[in-house]
Amino acid sequence: MDRENKILLTGATGYVGGRLLQALENSGYQVRCISRRPQELQGRVGANTVVVFGDCFQPESLADALVGIHTAYYLVHSMGSAGSFEVKDRQAASNFAVAASQAKVQRIIYLGGLGEGALSPHLRSRQEVGKALASTGVETIEFRASIVIGSGSLSFEIIRALVERLPVMICPAWVAIEAQPIGIEDLVNYLVEALVLPKSGGRIVEIGGADRVSYGDIMREYARQRKLRRMLISVPVLTPRLSSLWLGLVTPVYARVGRKLIDSMRNPTVVQDPIAFKLFSIRPQGVRAIIDQAIVNEDRQFAITKWSDALSSRGDKPSWGGVRFGNRIIDSREVSVNCSAASAFRPIRRIGGETGWYYGDWLWQVRGFLDLLFGGVGVRRGRRDPEQLQVGDVVDFWRVEAFEKNKRLLLAAEMKLPGRAWLEFAVEDKGSTALIRQTAIFDPIGVAGLMYWYVLYPVHKLMFGKMLRAIAAACPDEKTAVE
Repeated sequence: MDRENKILLTGATGYVGGRLLQALENSGYQVRCISRRPQELQGRVGANTVVVFGDCFQPESLADALVGIHTAYYLVHSMGSAGSFEVKDRQAASNFAVAASQAKVQRIIYLGGLGEGALSPHLRSRQEVGKALASTGVETIEFRASIVIGSGSLSFEIIRALVERLPVMICPAWVAIEAQPIGIEDLVNYLVEALVLPKSGGRIVEIGGADRVSYGDIMREYARQRKLRRMLISVPVLTPRLSSLWLGLVTPVYARVGRKLIDSMRNPTVVQDPIAFKLFSIRPQGVRAIIDQAIVNEDRQFAITKWSDALSSRGDKPSWGGVRFGNRIIDSREVSVNCSAASAFRPIRRIGGETGWYYGDWLWQVRGFLDLLFGGVGVRRGRRDPEQLQVGDVVDFWRVEAFEKNKRLLLAAEMKLPGRAWLEFAVEDKGSTALIRQTAIFDPIGVAGLMYWYVLYPVHKLMFGKMLRAIAAACPDEKTAVE
């Protein structure tokens, strides 16, 4: 098909839909997105993407949205809602199928779930939606996938939360059930390539990764890559229902959707029909590469995050212990100074070495001594130059990971820690003033990492707060140039 504005995408605010939208835009396709809240997508889409209002529970809103559309992606579900999501999913899909038929849409591409036999309500609903979409005669390509793993996916977040927080896991029988996890990159590639499949009248395509593994295997692989020792003890008495309630206690942020997902884990989700290998060029990755890619992608997204924007968009209020971003804990503070950005950055670029850390140097010395006792680098390394910095430079027991002159300094900790840590300073020019933002970031490894952060948080809060005020005091109360 050509790349004109003939693609409709539903679910663009969701995990898979958001990744798919980016891939379509990067491939040069023009896309029309429908959303019940178009304002949430405005500003997040490319120049060739149009956002319009559409609600699958309001059939009249779909008619205009589907005009001129050749292919429509259906990535809508009601799992996060209260009540019977099955009834809602069937109704939404039926409404969409009727509207698509009336608009003479040529193809619907839908993402459902693998599974056979006595299915859980979640998997049964996924497959009923596929039937509803095909019921009006529009060619429907229904992908059936196992669990999706990628940075930010629900399955990955649940696995990570369990493995990071529980050194010993009492595992029900479903942990040994086979799955065929697929990476988000491979899944999106399938969805994009489906645009150019020859016309077939509709088909079901089962897709999965290269490995058939149990959920326990996935958790062990995540633990291995995070260098965590975890013990999984299998017991026969924990049903999916009891497991889902337990999940709500351990990972409450995922409780509602996670319980419905857990309930579906009693069903094996593996590929039985290998037709995908004949129809598509994709050769999916195995579980080790998928998890590795998820961690790498998370690091990349973390590296480009602008914390001021992220905190503002989340609406989080400052809380004791910091704000969670994925597995990381963020503690950020800022201060305004009456000088130029260049002058405000001057004490920041001099930090460490002979200049010291602006507050509690004796505490830093103690921390360095303890680091030496545990085989670390200590604090005596100093720095290469008292005035200038560049990426890769050592600053006591930190190393410069990013440096933008008069704008940003990111230090990565090299002391012994139960996790990874960064300290970031950013300066924004506000005209007659400058804003200095200091952000401490910690990626805890397991329970030991969480205990380290929260036990020492009062000390860190005191030290970093006073450090920032001392840096502000070291800035001249007038605009001066810094070479």
